[in-house]
Amino acid sequence: MLNLQVEGMTCGHCERTVTRAVRSIDPAAEVVVDRSSGRVTVQSSLDADAVRQAIESEGYRVT
Repeated sequence: MLNLQVEGMTCGHCERTVTRAVRSIDPAAEVVVDRSSGRVTVQSSLDADAVRQAIESEGYRVT
């Protein structure tokens, strides 16, 4: 399980975009987004770098 801090999420659209980005590389991934805290939890068989790159490709910063 990955716990990521994602900067720049401000609305429901942002939450859906981050979720779609992760699921585009792993359709079976479980993604939980907490926009208010900026926390994204991902359960996936992919490595952390692949997940980070997918989210960052949508314009968000992962720390």
